[in-house]
Amino acid sequence: MAYLNRTTKQLQLKIVYYGPALSGKTTNLVRVHESVKAKTDKEKSDLVTLATSTDRTLFFDFLPLQTVKVNGYEARFQLYTVPGQVIYNTTRQLVLRGVDGVVFVADSAYDRLNANIESLKNLYQNLEEIRIDPKNVPVVIQYNKRDVKNAAPIDYLEYLLNKEKRPYFEACAGAGKGVFPTLNAISKILLKKFLNQGQSSRPANSASSGTVNSSSRPAASKPGQSTSST
Repeated sequence: MAYLNRTTKQLQLKIVYYGPALSGKTTNLVRVHESVKAKTDKEKSDLVTLATSTDRTLFFDFLPLQTVKVNGYEARFQLYTVPGQVIYNTTRQLVLRGVDGVVFVADSAYDRLNANIESLKNLYQNLEEIRIDPKNVPVVIQYNKRDVKNAAPIDYLEYLLNKEKRPYFEACAGAGKGVFPTLNAISKILLKKFLNQGQSSRPANSASSGTVNSSSRPAASKPGQSTSST
């Protein structure tokens, strides 16, 4: 859930990238981390990897320059991925704790459709398992790998994965396409949700949602040891 740090005057929002193995979750985070510019080491946290023998969980956080203060607090985004393999489901549940919003990264390839469906079901199941109502967690869908030869039509993917008519974006994350529009969408939804829910109980300052892009200047403390991204 959104966390107010009254010492630093920051609103911390947690976004989790979810999806089947090799759908592009890691690629999204690596692209964002590479693109967000920082003048000093303190302005952006390192990309942290919690690695198993066969899978990874990535994390970093940043404070984009173009995000306006929300009720007197600066919005700071924490981005996580979950391991794609089913054997690490417990890790997925741990990463989902305290989640504010989800980017579901679907693989556009026809032969990955069942994996997408199972992963989406698993998302809802895990949220319920940790006592979070899935209806209360905003989700943005990214249809990644639109450049593969056997990519399913968007209409068919929508039919299979998006009956709730959530916002969706086409992407080729490896080339950087669609990465920031997806992140901007979930960021704006979360900021709007926070404003609607907390205006009456938060400090009464003006607020506005912002966007994140490759020219944003982050400012965040380092959460842990850095690793090279692949």
